[in-house]
Amino acid sequence: MAHENAITLKQLRALAAIVEAGTLTAAAQTLSVTAPAVSTQLRTLEAHLDVRLLHRNEGGPALPTPEGREILLAVSEVESVLERCFARIAAIRAGKAGRVALGVVSTGKYFAPGIVAAARRALPDIEVGLIVGNRGEVIEALRRRAIDLAIMGRPPREPAVEAAVLGPHPHVLIAPPEHPLAGRCDITPEALLAETFLVREPGSGTRILAERILDRIGDGQPYDTVEMNSNETIKQAVIAGLGVAIISRHTVLHELDAGRLVTLAFAGLPIERQWFLIHRAGVALSHTAAALHRFILDQKGHIPG
Repeated sequence: MAHENAITLKQLRALAAIVEAGTLTAAAQTLSVTAPAVSTQLRTLEAHLDVRLLHRNEGGPALPTPEGREILLAVSEVESVLERCFARIAAIRAGKAGRVALGVVSTGKYFAPGIVAAARRALPDIEVGLIVGNRGEVIEALRRRAIDLAIMGRPPREPAVEAAVLGPHPHVLIAPPEHPLAGRCDITPEALLAETFLVREPGSGTRILAERILDRIGDGQPYDTVEMNSNETIKQAVIAGLGVAIISRHTVLHELDAGRLVTLAFAGLPIERQWFLIHRAGVALSHTAAALHRFILDQKGHIPG
């Protein structure tokens, strides 16, 4: 009765060594064991398979039976798979292969894909998973360790993180070009707060910043807001004349260049902030994540201002 599940790699290698070396004695020398040990491995393998694997040729080289040839083919495939596996492990340990999950706040999606594409060209054996969400979602992913690295604005207080500056992250006040306040340099707080402000959903870093700015300008005075769940929706709504918005300049570069949007001049605007590359403090990065971390820091000049 065959017992395939009891077969070991040592038994398979003993068979391959006997055939390659020609004799038990030569195989034992190759494997650095005794001839009886090799013989035991062969007998055990044949017993597990319930079949003879070698012709017993007195004085001649060991020749595989048809069943033996099939096992030898399998041994060759197993060795090849193991060789590739070990090479892959070595590459991972060297930071040259593996998978890294990169979280990016939604505002960063306008430049992050370019960084990922460049990383894939420079580090072709590293798979980079790009996960986009609002600030709250990215922080929660960091907390759950669902991502290795993250690109966002102001680093969170919790969980504790290590942060490195990537580049400028300016926020501007946008309006359609025909807006009554467009081109003016004397906008008063009262005139500004009379506008309807289009804001992101709760948990968005852009919304948090906009509310802080408006609360400071109005010193606590109320103002009208309309909530929208994406930067794209806010851009189109501002173009349509539904209101104005404080938003990352990265999200409106093309519209500003095309004249579909303009920035309004007001004291303290634009807000100059920074992009950060962060990861959990006290949690060692894998070799692969560390390699991507180094690469992204080297791309600072590729983030539009």
